[in-house]
Formats: sequence, structure tokens, C-alpha cells
Amino acid sequence: MTTRSFSLLVAAVLGLSALPSRSQAAAGSNAGVVVLENGKVPFDVVSEVVVPVPSEIFSVLDKLGEPNWHQEERPVQNPTTPDRVRLALIFGSVVAEGFVAVQAQDKKAVEDIGREVIDLSQKLGINKTVLPHAQAILDAADRNQWTSIRAEFDRTQKTVREKMDTMKDAPLSQSVSLGGWLRGTAAVTSVVGKNYSADRAELLFQPELVKHFEGQIAKMPAETRKHPTIKAISAGLKEIRQIMEKSADGFKVESVSRIGVICNELLGKINSTK
Repeated sequence: MTTRSFSLLVAAVLGLSALPSRSQAAAGSNAGVVVLENGKVPFDVVSEVVVPVPSEIFSVLDKLGEPNWHQEERPVQNPTTPDRVRLALIFGSVVAEGFVAVQAQDKKAVEDIGREVIDLSQKLGINKTVLPHAQAILDAADRNQWTSIRAEFDRTQKTVREKMDTMKDAPLSQSVSLGGWLRGTAAVTSVVGKNYSADRAELLFQPELVKHFEGQIAKMPAETRKHPTIKAISAGLKEIRQIMEKSADGFKVESVSRIGVICNELLGKINSTK
């Protein structure tokens, strides 16, 4: 599979949405599973939006080198905010952190994240839906079953998004995706920046995906769009997209670094105690 094809995967920690490639669009697929032309990576397709399977994401970077995933881990903090938009953003970033911990095969971190997922789900009022997945993550961590943990994180994000959709709470569902994408992209920029190459940097070429996120924010209710954190994310996405569009012929090291800085600044706002 080409690096550009793999970029769709890295675009989507936590099952984050990516627009279909030209070959997929030409095939007219709009439901079920899509197989990339040079490989067999599964995608869910909903309403013409491709959703890569998160468990495949970081393996892409492993194929391009051997990242030290322990260096990419970040501690999760128990949020005190009652703000449901921020809680959803945090939830997404925490599950994305789970994928980093799995790559590092850090048992304690996975257990901490599993417990944090339970706590956040209670604050969001979806604990009955999430608890079986979180418990499965904890059980699998106890047995060092890393493949099972990856699969359970996949199922967790899918269940949460479906539950929020049935609750008619699309802005929260989209916030989960945004939080996950920001944390995942921050991790990818860090890995790429530490061992830069053109092939690795190409994984960050996701302008259509960023446009999709910008469009989703534009469709949110006015109250949600005016949320300070969502406004900051919207501005950050615009700058990231502009960097990506200017990098069509290849990313410079400075561009990779700037995308990482923006993502980390936004994650700081999401996790702020203020």
C-alpha cells in the first residue's frame, strides 16, 4: 500500500472521518467495507464518509521505522469540568491516548485510561453503554492481550458515537472525533519530527479531512459553534488546512512542527482546568 493511501488511516485515530479517495468515489461505494486498491485495509463507509479502522493506524508508522511510543505517551487527567462539549473532546483524546499506550505496550497506562474512560462515560451519561468495553479493556490489559485491547478501543469509539447519535447529540459525537484526531495528529507529528523523512511526513497530508471537520463545525448549532474551545479548534483547523494545502509537493520539517504545535495548543485548551 502506498504511503498516501495510508495517510487516510493515520487521519483517523478513534475512527475519525476521512473523505473517500478518487478511486473509491469512482467506484460509487457508500456503505459497508471498502478495500484499498493496493491492500486490504477495512473501512466503514457511512453517508459517503470513509471511517478508517483505528487499530491499523499506528502500525503504519511502525512500517516506516520503529518509533519509541513510550516517549509519545501523555498522562491522562481526571477532568473537573461539567462542560459536556469539553468532556466529549476529552473523551476522544483519552481514547486516542489509549492507542498510543497500546503501541507502547504500557499495561499501567492502558489500565489508567480504561478507568478514565469509565469515569468520563459516567459524566457524559453513557456509562451503561461504555462499561462493558472499558471492563474488557481492563481484563485484556491484565492478560497483556494487546490485539484484544486495540479491538476493544475500536468498539468503544464506535459505540459512543452510535449512542450519541441515537441521543440526537451530533455535536458531542463530532467533538469526540475532533478530540481524538487532535491527539492522534499530535502523536504523529511528534514521531515524524523525531525521524523526519518525506514518506513519513506524507502521512500528514489530510486537507480534505480537515475541510470535513470544518464543515461539521459549521453545521453545529450556533451555541456550540460559539463555544470558546470549538472556536479555537475551528481557527486551528483553518491554519492546519492551509499548511497542508501548501505542502502538496511535500512537507518541510517546519510545517510538521507547526501542525504539532497547533494540535498540542488545542489539546491544552481542551484539558484546561479553567
